[in-house]
Amino acid sequence: MAAASVRQRSGSGGPRAQLPPCYYEGYLEKRGPKEKASRRMWTCLCGNSLYFFNNAKDTHYVEKLDLNGFVSLKDDCSRDRNLEAARLILRMKDGETKLTAPNLESRELWKGFLYSVTELNVPSCLTLLPGQLQMLKEVVDKEKSRRRTRTPTRAPPSPLSVPLVGEIPPCFRPVSRTEAEVLLERHPDCGNMLLRPGRDGCSLAVTTRQDLNGSVFRHYRVTQRDQGGYIIDVENPIPCASLHEVIDALVEKTAGTLQPFLLEEPYEENITYVSANDENGERILHTAPSSPLPKAPALPPKQDRWSSSPLSRSPAPDRRILTSPVPASPTNPMRRLILSPSPLTQSLNEELKMKLEKRRASQE
Repeated sequence: MAAASVRQRSGSGGPRAQLPPCYYEGYLEKRGPKEKASRRMWTCLCGNSLYFFNNAKDTHYVEKLDLNGFVSLKDDCSRDRNLEAARLILRMKDGETKLTAPNLESRELWKGFLYSVTELNVPSCLTLLPGQLQMLKEVVDKEKSRRRTRTPTRAPPSPLSVPLVGEIPPCFRPVSRTEAEVLLERHPDCGNMLLRPGRDGCSLAVTTRQDLNGSVFRHYRVTQRDQGGYIIDVENPIPCASLHEVIDALVEKTAGTLQPFLLEEPYEENITYVSANDENGERILHTAPSSPLPKAPALPPKQDRWSSSPLSRSPAPDRRILTSPVPASPTNPMRRLILSPSPLTQSLNEELKMKLEKRRASQE
């Protein structure tokens, strides 16, 4: 059997000894979402992560696949040049990874162990022997116990809790060593070097990622000097006046191979909102219209209450307008309109004249 269940390896030093307990290991051919060809790698299922080594004797892994983003497992029935090989598609939230096991039995075991650590339950849909099922049950119990007793990692200090000198470079991220590796591996187009807090909380570190038949990570300690400035703590220490100079020095020393990690956070392009359907009460996500809203009609100007009343008095016309000089032309129609009284006006004038005369006669 090419792969076998293993116990926690005993050994001193090296990253492999610091990994979570190894439940299963063996050779697999792996091809990631952005890889064009498969590579045969020694694969270890440690905790709920897959660690990939160039061979079984290596102590430093070259790639890591965190299974927290696990979605599903699916058999790949496409033919392989090795007729005994059995392919498997591991679907994650950020893409698919294609794995090839040496044979069908090995593939079933890998599926059993992967389901056990991701779902914390022994799968019932696989063709396994009773002894293999018992082995998976022990793995589930161990993984549950590991997650319960795992000491919570201390939150990395924020930029303000570390005494920094000068401005903070934009490639600074308040993440741990493992989180820095995940960021650099998931976003290779955003740069391959970031600055982060050190594990002790009193120093800083630079994490880099390069591709050499897989991801190669390196971590450099950056300490603050008592007299001011920083030092890149390597064999020949590199003094720097500021954190910006730390980044510039690493870019210069590597001839531009290392570039600062600048991740642009995504923003929404449309306005969305959730509303309930009046008929069935179902809540639906809507996208607001992108066209500009029509402008509300302008309100009429506010008028004075006296001028808006139909009974309001209009200002008395200036009688001098009627006596304004008009050209003394007998043919001018405006002159005839002003100087020639109407028949109604003549009758009213005569009636008033008669009433006045009668009043005067009665008073005498």
